[in-house]
Formats: sequence, C-alpha cells, structure tokens
Amino acid sequence: MDFSASLVLIAPEIVLSLAGLVLLLAAAWMGDRASRAISVAACVALGAAFFLVIPAVGSGAAGAGTVAFDGQFRADAFAGFAKLIIYLASMAALILAPSFLERTGSMRAEYPVLVLFSALGMSIMASASDLLTLYIGLEMQSLSAYVLAAFLRRDGRSAEAGLKYFVLGALASGILLFGMSLSYGFAGTTSFEGIRASLSGGLSTGAMFGLVFVLAGLAFKISAVPFHMWTPDVYEGAPTPVTAFFASAPKVAAIALTARVALEAFGGVADAWRQIVVFAALASIIVGALGAIGQGNIKRLLAYSSINNVGFILIGLATGTAAGASAMLVYLAIYVPMTIAGFVAILMLRDADGQPLERVADLAGLSRSRPALAWCLMIVMFSLAGIPPMFGFWGKFVVFQAAVQADLLVLAALGVAASVIGAFYYIKIVKVMFFDEPAAGVQQGDDAAHWALLALCTVLISPLGFLATGWLGALTDQAAAALFLVA
Repeated sequence: MDFSASLVLIAPEIVLSLAGLVLLLAAAWMGDRASRAISVAACVALGAAFFLVIPAVGSGAAGAGTVAFDGQFRADAFAGFAKLIIYLASMAALILAPSFLERTGSMRAEYPVLVLFSALGMSIMASASDLLTLYIGLEMQSLSAYVLAAFLRRDGRSAEAGLKYFVLGALASGILLFGMSLSYGFAGTTSFEGIRASLSGGLSTGAMFGLVFVLAGLAFKISAVPFHMWTPDVYEGAPTPVTAFFASAPKVAAIALTARVALEAFGGVADAWRQIVVFAALASIIVGALGAIGQGNIKRLLAYSSINNVGFILIGLATGTAAGASAMLVYLAIYVPMTIAGFVAILMLRDADGQPLERVADLAGLSRSRPALAWCLMIVMFSLAGIPPMFGFWGKFVVFQAAVQADLLVLAALGVAASVIGAFYYIKIVKVMFFDEPAAGVQQGDDAAHWALLALCTVLISPLGFLATGWLGALTDQAAAALFLVA
C-alpha cells in the first residue's frame, strides 16, 4: 500500500494531531481565558474524527485494505468501533470539566489539549498491529493521563493521585516493554502477524515469559486484578471529570488493545494465555465486588465497580472466539454510558458552598431533595448491577452466552454467582437514596450540559436501550470478524 493510501487510513489521527497542535498554540497565546473556546474546538475535532471513522465501522472494513504503513497500523472495523466509543467518551469529559474546574479556580486551557492528545494515543492503541505502534500509542495516552490526574495543583489528593499513577504507570510500562523485548527476541519481529506466524509451531519458555509480561503490563492499564491497586486512590484523588474520563475512554482503548494483542499476536497459542485471562477475570469480579462493599466514598466505590466490570469483559476475551470479542464490544458500548452517567450524577452533588459531596452518606434521602437525580442514579446502579430490565443486563448476558458457547461453563457459572455479590453494594446505594433520612447539604443549581448528558446516558441504559440490540449486535459482530481476518 502506498504512502497516500496510508494517510487516508489515518485521517482521524491526522485531524486529532493537527487540532491538538493548533489548540496548544492557541492555549499558549490566549491563555486560560480561552479555555471554554478551546474545549469547544476540541469537541469539534473529536466529532470530525468520529465521522471519519463511521464508514469503516458501517462497512465492516477488514483485510489488506485496512493496513497502513507496512503493517504498523490497522484501520479495520474493530478499531473503528472502539474509536467511536473513545471519541464520544472524550467529548463527555470535555463537556463535564469547565463548570467543575471553574468552581475550583483550576480551569486551564491545557485541559482540552491534554484530553485531545490522550484521545489520539488511544486511537493509535486501538489500531496498533505492531509492538512499536502499541507502545507509542500507550505512552501518548499515559503521559497525558498523568498530568490530568494531578490537574488540581492546589489539592493534595489530586497531586497524590497523579504521583501514584505516574510511578505505578512507569512500572507497568517497564514490565510491558520487557515483555515486548522478549517477544521480539524469540519471534524475530514486532509485527502481530509475524509473532503469530513465528509462534504457530509452539511456545518456547522465553516466548511464554514475554507473553506473561505483555499481559501483565496491559492488565495494569485496564485495572485488572492483581494490577488494580492504583485504581481506587487515583479515582478518588483525581478531579471528578478526569475520573469519569479514566473510567471510560482509556478503559475502552486498553481493552481493545489487549484483545488485539491476545487474539492477533498470540491468537495461535490461546491455550497458553487463556488460563491467565480466566484468573484475572474471576479475581477482578470478586475483588471488585468485595472491595466495594465497605467503601464510604462514592468515587472509590465506582473504582471497585470498574474493576468488577473489567472482570466480566475479560470473560469474553477468555473465550478466544469472534462471539466473545463481539460480546466485549457490546459490554463496552453499554458500560461507558453507565459510567459517565454515574460520574455526572456525582458532579451534581454539591453543598451550599458549591463544594463536592462524595460520601455515600451524602446520598441519604436524595429521592426527596433531588428526585430526578435520584431516579437517574437508581437506573445507573441497577444497570451496573445487571438487573433486568435495565440495559446493563444485556452486556452481562451476551458475555455469559459467549462463554457458554465456548464450553467455558464453569467460568460462566462462577461469573453469574459473583455478579450477585456485586449487586449488593449497588442496591445499597438505592436503599440509601430512597429509604434513609435526608442528609443536609445537597443543593440545587446544576449545569444544563450536565443534565443533558445525564438524561442522554440514562435513556441509553434504560429498558429503551434494548431497542438497539439488533443494530448493536450486527455492528459488533462485523467488528469482531475483522479482528479474526488476517490480511
């Protein structure tokens, strides 16, 4: 494929790169007074990239025509579907931030630029078909995320979150890089297709170590057990709009990348990594469910909820089938609006002085003081728990269905049983909102953009979401098929 054809395939990334550079200059010249205008421009750039990706997803793009730069980059339907979710979640992070950061006096013109460059890194991650591309995208995303976590410079919790994320992220990157080096050494190539071909004859001890280290590094990025320890602290300390961003877009990118590495690069030795993924899935479900039970901070509770949900997604990966990959994408498409809606609701909890309320106890009697907010949050909690008829049930159903079809009956049964544990703390939140005595301090006066975003996400995860199951299933099946078609 010639150079011009490759440039066409990376058009969304070119748009994000140019927009990021231009807006960075605008931030330097115009300063913080232009932060809202720069945020709007960043949303426009993400919207443009979104529309550039739609044709690849709608047509089920796959095969040799999606490969750019001699196999470094793959703009297929699988990557495209992940990018659509990433761009939408990034736009949500830009919409949520201004009112929150302005109340704290921390709104900076750099915020939308960092989100934009992070989205660019995530876009590269989703399309990576070579270890070098993988690392470039991962580090671009991570470097922006470290700064975003510590964005509230006068807040000790935010500074601590940024430092913890940076130190542990650097360790995970080192582990990943070591695994990539071993994989290259024993396979003789950095290309996913080349690694797959090289390992088709069997997995040597050195290559096995490479596989384990690569999966360990990626497990940190998706906050899967036992590499989850950073998640509660970073989610609690980072600004709430940033936490909403971390829980959605980077999660999608990292899971898409993990699926591509496992199913493309190491797809020929699935039996070697399946037991690792099964352990991580079950451990994440159990640790996420049990860890959330005793949490008094809502953001920490949602952090453990995030770990719990990653476990369910990994069940789809453990199948190693196209149906499992499709189920992962369905789950992600439902999980992201659930997560964003949850954090939008948290942003709306403020006291008379405009200070954020983040304790579970602050939700007491919310159904009487803020009924609309309480009902929206109830739908979010029931959907996260996978309780019918909320749309979150469908995500768990398709994942368990894929596991059963792959003859992983024990894994599916354990997943169903563990999901009951997780339902406890979601229902506890609903109980506090609707049956406890009202807590003093929750005030009215929310941003219209927050209400619009909360209403949209709530409708998507409500029973009305089931109207989209046929359409969503067709798109995810096409996207998953592209992942299994080797050019």
